Amino acid sequence: MTEIAKMPIIAPPNSASELNMPAMPTVVVTTVTHWTETLFSFTTERPPSFRIRSGEFAMIGLYDEAARPITRAYSIASANWDDRLAFYSIIVPDGTLTPRLRHIGVGDRIILRPKATGTLVLDRLRAGKRLYLLSSGTGIAPFIALIRDPETYDRFDEVILTHTCRTNAELAYGKHQVDSTLKHPLVGTMAMPALRYVPTVTRDSGRYVGRITHLLRTGQLHGWLDLPQFDPKYDRVMVCGSIGLNQDMKGILTKAGFCEGSLTNPAEFVVERAFVGEERVL
Repeated sequence: MTEIAKMPIIAPPNSASELNMPAMPTVVVTTVTHWTETLFSFTTERPPSFRIRSGEFAMIGLYDEAARPITRAYSIASANWDDRLAFYSIIVPDGTLTPRLRHIGVGDRIILRPKATGTLVLDRLRAGKRLYLLSSGTGIAPFIALIRDPETYDRFDEVILTHTCRTNAELAYGKHQVDSTLKHPLVGTMAMPALRYVPTVTRDSGRYVGRITHLLRTGQLHGWLDLPQFDPKYDRVMVCGSIGLNQDMKGILTKAGFCEGSLTNPAEFVVERAFVGEERVL
């Protein structure tokens, strides 16, 4: 395990010009919230030219001591209409970026590459009745953007957001974002009758306990919701979490008759494919 950096390198050192490294575009950090010792969220300004679809990710980062940019894929937790960009991160102790990023403060600048992309967008799904947003850990971030997008409620009668973490403390960010969405002046009245939220834990006690894959295989999730089992005729699914979760869910959905969608061929489910080694911080 490498030593955690004391402070991030916010801007490129003076040696950057000597190395013929062009400066990358940066944005100002506007808020920072630490939810646990290993989880934090932050927002930045949004450049007027930065266009996004709800559910996409961006490449953000910092410079290291040698003036080299370190960037990783981060899902954007703010909807396409928002004038800020929101992110949610886990601290990877031996990672190259997050031990530095954890020290950012209001007024600091971080790198923001100028283009957003991603698979968790509504255009990749066919029309349906119910939308399931299945997440674990920091994988809830793109779904916060989607539950705040009016188009989500225009397209689906019900939106079911599940979030699986180890402990109740790790659910705090998601609960706060869901509560604020239900009270939001733009989307609250749309979300209130349609949005259903199921937070589950795997190493703690609570109302809902268990990994989402187990809860689906045993029928517990649909039992709690009083809904029928997955049906590709009516249900659409998005998945974002660990590699294992994504692979397991793809197997479950394929077995149930679902097909994976793309922009050219929308279908019944999509999974996030943005992985960068062990430091996948959505």
